[in-house]
Amino acid sequence: MGNRTDYFNDPDAPKANSIVPAVTAFVVNDAGDVLMERRSDNGRWGMPGGVQEIGENIAGTVVREVLEETGILTEVVGLVGIFTDPGHVIAFADGEVRQEFSLCFRARPVSGEIKVSSESLEVRWVPRAELDTLDVSPTTRRRLEEGFRGSPVTTIS
Repeated sequence: MGNRTDYFNDPDAPKANSIVPAVTAFVVNDAGDVLMERRSDNGRWGMPGGVQEIGENIAGTVVREVLEETGILTEVVGLVGIFTDPGHVIAFADGEVRQEFSLCFRARPVSGEIKVSSESLEVRWVPRAELDTLDVSPTTRRRLEEGFRGSPVTTIS
């Protein structure tokens, strides 16, 4: 852990030097539980996701990242929101400081069994009532709230 530091409206945060298209997936099973992972880069809980790679469309990025990080194959069924808060910057150990640019997609599980990857310390389906007990970032908390609102596209910020 520790190769990533998130800053939220922090006047002492380093200046961003990149913007990278990234996705997160709001995946809810039939029981209403949310697919969450405890990230290996910062130890906090979050929704699975990552950056788009050359040659793939953005829905393909969602499916690939969720499968790689959790073992669950998903189908993208909607958009929760677009999050581009310049007050959220992420500093990486290699010197990159990224301004947030994240598309949060609604997805449904199709198949697979939960597994931990090199990017996660723990992966599980979390009941909605337990979400407040998890150590999550303010941006993850916002995506979860927007995801549960259920509107077709709830947030563009």
